[in-house]
Amino acid sequence: MTSATASKRWRMKEPSIIPGFGLTLGFSVAYLSLIILIPLAGLVWRASSLSGAEFLAILTDVRTLAALKISFGTALIAAVINAVFGVLICWVLVRYEFPGRRLIDSMVDLPFALPTAVAGIALSALYAPQGWIGSWFTPFGIRIAYTPIGITIALIFIGLPFVVRTVQPVMEEIDREVEEAAATLGANRFQTIFKVLLPSLTPAILTGFALAFARGVGEYGSVVFIAGNIPYVSEIAPLLIVIRLEEFNYAGATAIATIMLAISFAMLLVINLIQAWSRGRYGHG
Repeated sequence: MTSATASKRWRMKEPSIIPGFGLTLGFSVAYLSLIILIPLAGLVWRASSLSGAEFLAILTDVRTLAALKISFGTALIAAVINAVFGVLICWVLVRYEFPGRRLIDSMVDLPFALPTAVAGIALSALYAPQGWIGSWFTPFGIRIAYTPIGITIALIFIGLPFVVRTVQPVMEEIDREVEEAAATLGANRFQTIFKVLLPSLTPAILTGFALAFARGVGEYGSVVFIAGNIPYVSEIAPLLIVIRLEEFNYAGATAIATIMLAISFAMLLVINLIQAWSRGRYGHG
């Protein structure tokens, strides 16, 4: 590698014709620090006031572990379901013209506009044992509301738009001629989907999955009503943090929040690494 090539490789991006890089970069760093970095640093600093034994005791507490398992488990299941059905919804909205398509397209954004508390109350009324939908399952001994099933349904509701709005623009850019070319070369529909379309959509699907998962882990308003908040059964970690705050156990609340932060960061890091591999593997980097 020549010195000219090396200097070109490590040189910063060429300046734009619009001046102000230093000012905008400084504003961006200051804004991110005030909104994200400083609060997170304060959270970790407050949790560091606990000794190692105290922090480990909170981490290994049965109630804490149960709440973390419910929060992350239901968020993961909901994100996987949204990744599958969100892609199907995108396919219908992008590839077909039918009456009411624009209405359905706009309804996808409803969870963004609807207050989370309203969504939680509506879902609780529907899926409660005496609700319109829940009453159909009660004779079979199946409870939806006040169980992890109800939590998963609430997280599917609030997470679906993240997948649809992330995948839809990418799917619109895929030309139909690509599918026709695959069919001309002898590929059947399944081969076209799994070998032609999905590789192009994989980075966007992973992005939507990560956004839906992250939203589900920290969701409170739409879940707290339908969860039932039964310790060890349907108590989510954000609610446990609120309970610890009401008990004036600020160290315990920040410890649980720090644990959630660490697990979320690790999972999102893994997802980002998979995204980077996917972009490099299929040439979308």
